[in-house]
This record gives sequence, structure tokens and C-alpha cells, in this order.
Amino acid sequence: MSKPDLPPLLIHPNPLGFWDLALETLAKELSPQQFKTWIQPLKIRGYDESERLLLIGAPNPFKLDWIKRTFSSRLHEIASSYYGSPINLQFTLGADSSKGVAKAPSPGANPEALVEEVGPRSSPDPALNPGNLEVEFEEGPETNLGAVLADREHSKLNPGLTFESFVTGKANQLARAASIQVAHNPGASYNPMFLYGGVGLGKTHLIHAIGNHLLKERPDAKIRYIHAEQYVSDVVRAYQQKAFDRFKRYYHSLDLLLIDDIQFFGGKSRTQEEFFYAFEALISNGAQVIITSDTYPKEMEGIDERLISRFDSGLTVAIEPPELEMRVAILMKKAAIEGIPMSEDVAFFVAKHLRSNIRELEGALRKILAYVHFHGKEVNIEVARSALKDLLSIQNRQISVESIQKTVANFYNIKVADMYSKKRPANIARPRQIAMFIAKELTQKSLPEIGELFGGRDHTTVLHAVRKITEERQHDSHLNHELHVLEQSLKN
Repeated sequence: MSKPDLPPLLIHPNPLGFWDLALETLAKELSPQQFKTWIQPLKIRGYDESERLLLIGAPNPFKLDWIKRTFSSRLHEIASSYYGSPINLQFTLGADSSKGVAKAPSPGANPEALVEEVGPRSSPDPALNPGNLEVEFEEGPETNLGAVLADREHSKLNPGLTFESFVTGKANQLARAASIQVAHNPGASYNPMFLYGGVGLGKTHLIHAIGNHLLKERPDAKIRYIHAEQYVSDVVRAYQQKAFDRFKRYYHSLDLLLIDDIQFFGGKSRTQEEFFYAFEALISNGAQVIITSDTYPKEMEGIDERLISRFDSGLTVAIEPPELEMRVAILMKKAAIEGIPMSEDVAFFVAKHLRSNIRELEGALRKILAYVHFHGKEVNIEVARSALKDLLSIQNRQISVESIQKTVANFYNIKVADMYSKKRPANIARPRQIAMFIAKELTQKSLPEIGELFGGRDHTTVLHAVRKITEERQHDSHLNHELHVLEQSLKN
């Protein structure tokens, strides 16, 4: 049954007036650093008056997740106050309002697709997403679905992302082992396979490695790597051009579908419906489906329960942030690939200062190599310190125990004053221990200094918290994910 047409999503004077009010209100309620970090980058992307739907864009996946967790309820309150009654707020990726607003629908297009599916125009990491296609909401030769799908006969795999180039450690050894098993037995073991973890931990590398292995074994295999945003784009095109039969024939005929960052399907019901049909067809045909996300399936927001149950029916594997030894190994291996060997002491220096993810390590290595080439020097600790001077000074300047306390308190919905209080209920004591652990990890403060900043506590209390969280992090993937999110937040 066809759904009724809805008006296109367009910029409207009202939402801009609302946003002025929101900025003014939140500037008074938040610290300058919080306001600049979290609120200023947001943009109004569109307003549908008939549906009372307001679309707010964030510049990257991490900030999108944080805004939804921390500020969505306050923004709802401000919007309701401005409009005089409750209004629907939808948070999405992509903060450039000049690019994020749908154009008027072309003849034959279903405007509901434009209202519901309007989203970010490109993958957040083009380097890992070769052949990325922008979404243009009007017909023309460049957006013909047949041409798009014909182009996608190519797998879009990055040939450099293989199992051989993947550095293994405790944080990812299970995910790598499962991926190798799937690569050798596609469609037979662990189908679907669902990999989840924070940004830059190697999920994309592993699914490309699976695709590259199968392509080597079976050159005629129909393989497709796609970012979730591109799949949304194809649904939009199919709507516009009434080409769902062609869309389904292509996706349902694959031997291997690798889909990255499926959390971007959140709130997009038509995309989820089409993916459900594709998923069912592929599994019944014996094809392999591999999915990645930044979140455990049951914790994803705006995803239909029947999809979540399908994701849970296979193997779900977490990829954790890399431990120190693994970060050292990654740096040394990647430096060797670049033809400039890095000694262990230099790798340890860099790895101790950059903890969050592999992508951050790779960025630091590129800065070091560029510095070495430009100045004609050999890699040593002093050279690394000079090359990373800006990065290290920014991190050291921004992270304080006070900012850690505020960030952790906001994350767990407690008061900052609870960090210093003598209250000991679990909902307060646990975040306090986590804040102490992060303070020890990310600042140069001693245990007594940290204890003093947490209400004059003894250093043994801080030591107990650090040891407890360190131990639990090893076997509690949910806690480890939360710590990773908090650490990323404090560094951004």
C-alpha cells in the first residue's frame, strides 16, 4: 500500500528563530567550553511544518551520539516553549544546512523519501570509502539508479585493507579470528556477523579484508562494500525513479554484502524495510552478510526490533580500544610499511600519549613522517615530540580533572557536586570511580592530588577505583565502550 505524499523538507523562518533562542539559552546554561564543543557545531537542516518535524544536524558520529544522550531533552523543552506545543526533533549526521536540505521533489518521486531519508551526503571517512557517491535529490544522468548500480558492479573494496596488514592484539583477536573463519566459509559460519566498537578501531579494515580474501579465492563473486549512508541514497533514488525492482535485483543477488555503520539507519523506516527484505533474501540464498556499528545491536536507537533480532541471530563481536602494547605494534608495523623504521622507545612515547583509537595513531604517524621528510632527520623521541607538538599541547591544555568530572557527570546524568560529596549509592559511586580512573589515565595528577579534587578523599580510595575499573574494563565490553566514548569526548 502506497503511503500518502508529504511536503518536502525545507528551511523555514521559524526554525531559524527557534535556533537563535536555543543558542541564547544554552550559552547561559553551559560553560563556554561545553557550548563551543557541543552546541555551536550543530545546524538546523530542515523543518516540515505539517509533521512538526525539526531536523538538527551534527558534524560527526561521535558528537551526534553525545548530543542525543546529553542535550536532546533540553532542546525538546526549548522547542516546545518556542512553538507553544510539543514538536518532533530528529538528530542526524551532517551539519551544513546549505547541503543538508532536500530540494523540491522531481516528478514521480515520493516526497516521503525526502522527508524521512534526508541525511548526510557522504561517508564520514572517504579514505576508507572509495567511490563514494553523493546524494542529489533531483533526476539527471548522474543520479540514474541503473548507472549507479552498474558502477557498483565493482566491489568498492580497498585492496590495501587485508588480514596481512591488520595488526592483532588482545582488543581485536576474537574479531579477527571470526573474520578469517567467515572469509574461508562465507554463508556457512557466523551469518550474519555483526562487528561493533568505537570509531577508528579496525571494523572497516576487517570487513574489507574479508571481501578481499573472497575476491582472491573467487574472482567472479558478486561482492559489495557499502556505507550505510550510501544504501540510504539508493533507497531515495529508487523512490524517485520508481525503480525498486532494479534495486532489489541488484542487492538480492550479491554473494557478499559488507555494510558499514548500520546505526545510520536509525529513524529511517523505509530504508530499514528495504534492508530487511534484502537481508532475508541474502541469508536464504546462502549469501554472507557482515555488518558493523558503533553500538551493540540492542542499544541502537531507532532501529526496528525485527532487524535487531536478525542481527543477534548470528555472531556479534566487539572490537575494543587497543591496549598499549598493541598501539606500539601498530605504529612500528605501519612505519615499516612506509619505509621508515620506528624504534620501540619512540613507538612507546607516541602510544602513551595517544590512547583513543587506531585512526588517531595513523594520523600521528603521518605527521611524524612528514616532519622527518621535510627536515631530513631520523625518527627519535625528540623528533616525535616536535612533530606532535600541537597535538600534545592541545590534549594537555584541554583535559583537566574538572572537565573530566563535568563530562562524566553529564554522561551518567548525575550532578557535578556528587563527584565531591560523601554520598555512596551505586548510581553515584560508580561514575565517581570512573571519573577517578579517567583522571589518572588522562592527566598528570598524582593519586593524592586526584583524591583532593574529589572532595578530599585519601589516595588509597583513588587507587582502589583505578584498580577496580582497570580490572572490570578487561572483561566488561559495555564499560569499555563507555570509557572509550568518554575519553574521545574529552579529547575532542
